[in-house]
Amino acid sequence: MTEQAGEIDDVKVDTNNFDAFRERLKIAMGSDSARVFARKCRLSEGAIRSYLSGETFPTLDRLAMIASAADVGADWLAFGFSKEELKREVPQPAGMEDYAFVPLYDAQCSAGDGAWNEHSRVLTHLSFTRYSLRKKGLTPEQLSAIRIDGDSMEPVLHSGDTVLIDHTRTTIEGEGIYVLRLDDHLYAKRLQRNFDGVVIISENKQYQPVTVPRDRLNELEVIGRAVWSAGWL
Repeated sequence: MTEQAGEIDDVKVDTNNFDAFRERLKIAMGSDSARVFARKCRLSEGAIRSYLSGETFPTLDRLAMIASAADVGADWLAFGFSKEELKREVPQPAGMEDYAFVPLYDAQCSAGDGAWNEHSRVLTHLSFTRYSLRKKGLTPEQLSAIRIDGDSMEPVLHSGDTVLIDHTRTTIEGEGIYVLRLDDHLYAKRLQRNFDGVVIISENKQYQPVTVPRDRLNELEVIGRAVWSAGWL
């Protein structure tokens, strides 16, 4: 999967507040080591250490992942105050309160051994009504989108289509389309469990199914389940 890179959307904060953020992050981590906490967040240990050192600040989606793993408020983690205070300080634009904005990533994030989006860039944000997401049981902070490259999932998904990923669904449930990483590459494929392991299935019959045996399942990383797609007719 490839896409032209855009600019990454960093959380905008006063750099003088880095020390305060680092302290809140340490509180959120509790007694966990950077390695253990990184696994809980589905981020790389290097990313967590970078935040702890003050070298970098997490992007909005990673901030939400950290807050969710630590069971703390993302507003408190980022700024040190509650959602109510945040609303008073940074009110939402009039008429946009009913919308959630999901990051669309440059899918060149497949390389490397860190988190799936460790080296990715946010191209833009897709807007969804909060009502439509809520009806599907989806949480905006746990969603992201990427674009498909290649014809292996035709006619269901075409090259250039955008898919929405639910990062809370990393356990294979029956048969569905998942975004996965294998051998440092991202794929959108159907996954099916059987007694031998997990079968990776392409919709395009020119591509043969691939079975990841049970003793190698640790090499298969399920990023999340595809829950929506769109593309040009």
